[in-house]
Amino acid sequence: MSGVVPAERRVPLVPAILAQARMELTLLVRSGESLIVTLGIPLGILAFFSLVEVLPTGDEPAVDFLLPGVLAISVAATGLVAVAIQTAFERKYGVLKLLGGTPLPRAAFVVAKALAVAALLVVQSCLAVAVATLGLGWRPAGGIALALALVLLGAATFTALGLLMAGALRAEATLAAANAVFLVLLVVSGVTFDASALPAPLALLGQALPLGALGTALRAALHGDGIAVVPTAVVAGWGLAAVALTVRTFRWEP
Repeated sequence: MSGVVPAERRVPLVPAILAQARMELTLLVRSGESLIVTLGIPLGILAFFSLVEVLPTGDEPAVDFLLPGVLAISVAATGLVAVAIQTAFERKYGVLKLLGGTPLPRAAFVVAKALAVAALLVVQSCLAVAVATLGLGWRPAGGIALALALVLLGAATFTALGLLMAGALRAEATLAAANAVFLVLLVVSGVTFDASALPAPLALLGQALPLGALGTALRAALHGDGIAVVPTAVVAGWGLAAVALTVRTFRWEP
C-alpha cells in the first residue's frame, strides 16, 4: 500500500486516529484472554510474591521491589504480547486489508494502537498502585508522575515492537514468538527478582533490553531517586527504532 493518500480520500487525521484508538481499546478490553495476560498475571505476581517472599529482592520489602517491575511487566504484556497477537490475527483474517483501503496511513495506525495501549495501562497502573497501597502496605517515596510518564513511554515502545513482530511474521508464528520473547524478558530483565542473582553477563544483557531498562527506570522513579537517564534512554532508543521500522515495513496483508 502506498503511503500517499489521494486528496479526495484524505480525512482529518486526529479524529481518525482517535476513532481508531477507541476501536482498538474496545477490542483489547473485550478480549478475556488478553485481560488475563495484561491484568491478571501482573497483579497476581504482585500480590503473591509480596506476601510469600521467596524471590530474591535485595534488602527492601518485597512489595517495594516488585511494584515497579510489575508495572513494567504490564507494559510488556499489553504492548508486546496482546497487541502483537491481536494484530497478527487481524492481519490473517483480512481485517487489516480492509483497514488498508481506508485513508488511515500506517503511521496513524501505529499511533492509534499506542494510544489504546496507553489508556489501558493507565487503568492497570492505578489498579496495581491501589493493590500495593491498600492491600500490601506500600508507601510511595515519590515519583508517581514520573512513573506514569515512563509507563506511557513504555507503551509506545512495546506497542511498536508488537506491531513490528505482527507485521513481519504469520499469525501462528507471532503467537509463539510473542509469548517466548515475553518469557525470556521476564527471566533476564530482573523485574521480578534482584538481577544480581543472575550471572553478570546475563544481568547486563537484561538491562540493555527494554523491559529491564523500563523496570530500572520505574524503580528509580518510585524510590524517589528521580529520572534514571541511561535506562530511560535505552527504552526510548528501542522505541524510536521500533517505530521507524514498523512504519516503514508494516504490511496490511500477510
